[in-house]
Amino acid sequence: MKKYFAIVAMVAACTFGMTPSVMAQDEVADAAAEQVDSAAVDSAAVDSVEAPVVEETVAPVEEEEGLHKTLKTKFIEGDAGFMSLVAIALVLGLAFCIERIIYLTLAQVNTRKFMATIAEKVKGGKIEDAIKFASETRGPVAQLAKKALQNLNSDDQNDIATIERTINIEAEVQGAYLEENCSWITLFIAMAPSLGFLGTVIGMVQAFDDIERAGDISPTVVAGGMKVALITTIFGIVVALILQVFYNYILSRVEGLNSNMEEAAMSLLDTCVKSPKCKK
Repeated sequence: MKKYFAIVAMVAACTFGMTPSVMAQDEVADAAAEQVDSAAVDSAAVDSVEAPVVEETVAPVEEEEGLHKTLKTKFIEGDAGFMSLVAIALVLGLAFCIERIIYLTLAQVNTRKFMATIAEKVKGGKIEDAIKFASETRGPVAQLAKKALQNLNSDDQNDIATIERTINIEAEVQGAYLEENCSWITLFIAMAPSLGFLGTVIGMVQAFDDIERAGDISPTVVAGGMKVALITTIFGIVVALILQVFYNYILSRVEGLNSNMEEAAMSLLDTCVKSPKCKK
């Protein structure tokens, strides 16, 4: 009996001893589950907070695409015929502007350094070397020096009056080369807004035709023709402004080269007068 009661007591002790541990494990599991649930709620809250930020970053891209599409749509709505003519005027005008800018950039030299080299060679009696140096140098100043030195090196045209006349004639020729194709740029500057105004007049005529067909004056009837009129006018003026900026820059470069030629002409005359080959 004692053994029986001892066995029952041990089983009871083990049973009651395991029960608190099981309960403790259940409490730990419940606490972990609550932590997981709270973490899920916090992540959902963070996602809900970050969602507007993502929308804000995407919004500018949509706005930019909308602006591009709007400009494209307005260009098409401005009547394909007149808008194409304005675009052609812009392309051709820019082509002439780029050609002039490249030409004038290549024609630019260091005038003072160039004339100092020419004067040094002429002073040393190396006129042939000076002519060769001028021939190998680009620009109107070099061509001016070449013509003057060729006269100086000749036997019948080396007087100061002939040299001065040759310099003046060559300066006019080189000045004309500098201003070549500028008349086409001014043509497109005048043509672009003229095409825009022509589109304006035609758009107004279309608006009056729509009013006549509808038999009533209403904003919806007039809006179509007036839209075409305003869009063509805007694009024509914008094209003219762009070409005018390039044209003024080209004129400033031409004026700078003309000033360089005047300075070179004075230096050439002084160099030729000091040369023993020049007839006074």
